[in-house]
Amino acid sequence: MNDLVPLERIENKIHQIRGQKVMLDFDLAILYGVETKVLNQAVKRNLSRFPDDFMFSLSKQEILRISQFVTSSSRSQFVTLKRGYNIKYPPHAFTENGVAMLSSVLNSERAIEVNIQIMRAFTRLRQIIARNKDITYLFKELKHKVDRHDTEIGLIIRAIEKMIAVDTKPKHKIGFLTEKEER
Repeated sequence: MNDLVPLERIENKIHQIRGQKVMLDFDLAILYGVETKVLNQAVKRNLSRFPDDFMFSLSKQEILRISQFVTSSSRSQFVTLKRGYNIKYPPHAFTENGVAMLSSVLNSERAIEVNIQIMRAFTRLRQIIARNKDITYLFKELKHKVDRHDTEIGLIIRAIEKMIAVDTKPKHKIGFLTEKEER
């Protein structure tokens, strides 16, 4: 079952749109082994299962933005999108919850197995993001310590420079001055 669709292949199909991680209908259709039209018909018959936070249609600007990233797995959609907004229906974007809901709408064995892999991919991405947040926090802490140490080292260097600085003012001689020295 793990060989059905490699996680890396699924992860490459996850896009960031409207601040959410989503998968597009035509990518999902390819993974599920159905036509995009069939997938969208199943969704349309069960529209109440897909509120806006599960699925949304892409705007023209979003389509143009993602068309740069759509690759050879969906070559025909890529060509259509690259020429402009001349497709009959805008693609749907499914959030993680929307993808999970698709398993109840598409009731084939392949759909169930692929859905399991997709859920694993979303989980793996969440773990990677969590690790990156931890690393980012550690770097900020390290930077703060380094900045503080830089300031302290700077103060130490200035104090040492003051200690070893040679006074450039001419020193007054002690005693009586001769006529030559007074001039």
